[in-house]
Amino acid sequence: MTRPTLEVADILHAQGDRFLERYRSSFGFQQLKAFRAILRCRTAALGGHRDACLRCGYQTISYNSCRNRHCPKCQAQARERWLTARQRELLDTSYFHVVFTVPHELNVLALENPRLFYDLLFTASAQTLLEIASDPKPLGAEIGVIAILHTWGQNLLLHPHIHGVIPAGGLSLDQRRWVRPRYPFFLPVRVLSRVFRGKFLAGLKRLYRRKKLQCAGPAATLADPREFTQLFRRLHRHDWVVYAKPAFGGPMQVLRYLGRYTHRVAISNHRLLAFEQERVTFRWKDYAHGGKQGQMTLSATEFLRRFFLHVLPRGFVRIRHFGFLDNRFRTSRLALGRQLLSSGSTEQQVTTHDVPQSSSLWHCPRCGASMIVIQRFTAAELSACMYFDSS
Repeated sequence: MTRPTLEVADILHAQGDRFLERYRSSFGFQQLKAFRAILRCRTAALGGHRDACLRCGYQTISYNSCRNRHCPKCQAQARERWLTARQRELLDTSYFHVVFTVPHELNVLALENPRLFYDLLFTASAQTLLEIASDPKPLGAEIGVIAILHTWGQNLLLHPHIHGVIPAGGLSLDQRRWVRPRYPFFLPVRVLSRVFRGKFLAGLKRLYRRKKLQCAGPAATLADPREFTQLFRRLHRHDWVVYAKPAFGGPMQVLRYLGRYTHRVAISNHRLLAFEQERVTFRWKDYAHGGKQGQMTLSATEFLRRFFLHVLPRGFVRIRHFGFLDNRFRTSRLALGRQLLSSGSTEQQVTTHDVPQSSSLWHCPRCGASMIVIQRFTAAELSACMYFDSS
């Protein structure tokens, strides 16, 4: 992929001070940390390293990355490492993709209580999948779930939702066979929607009664129990959006598919089209109207405000595993799953050649071989090195 001509960092350099003047009072520490990291990413301020090609001898000096998980420039290597680690955990079966979304009326609570709200979103969606899958009528099995949190929509406004990637089927409750799904969308979507709604609202009500929810700012009216009760009644009257796709392929396809979701940030630099006269234009898809593609233009301060809505709390884990993929017994359950799938199917087994292998992300511009780091510099050393190299 070619390097984008415009980056979020460019907008920060040009309009960051003005943005901070307006929103500093509502800016949290993690947001400020991400702001500074993106601003300094791949600049001399973070130091650098000398790269060399072992084949042709070409050398060059590069600036260090900030490695902040919200930086649009720093996700490719993190995604590559994560996908490489997941290769050995793939099963020789197809996979499903399920998405759980909460109504936008709850966004005010998510803004004021991000850690509690997103933890509950993970818990309610995972419990819904595991509980319904264990019921003998729809499936009767223990399933495995890779759950990924996204908090944004294409317009960068708050849109919390969970992407669940699930092997097609699961371990029978007596762990003697692999149970294959009976439905083209894995589990009945309407049932998923209603159970998820009940679990999420019940969890939110518990947090409210225990006075753990902050009801300030845009959520201030919900501090009144009558307003909170009325909101719950409205939300109970409507179906919640749970989306499911049919099975989309085996191990090779699932790795590519996961790569599109695991390490995304609110907007990639490649979606940025123009930055002129303090206004930012970017590509977006309007999913409310059939995924129609278009362009959106915002003031730079509004663009940055929306971008930093999606900075997660410190240490918050946005990729989690449930069911037989839970960290506690993932190794033994995966081994059992492979054994049961192998004994019940004549399909070809997965080999290391069936899944994409990790490769160097930095190749020599002269001969195409992999580049390696041969020397590292602090910011001060880098300045001196660049001075002597230019003289």
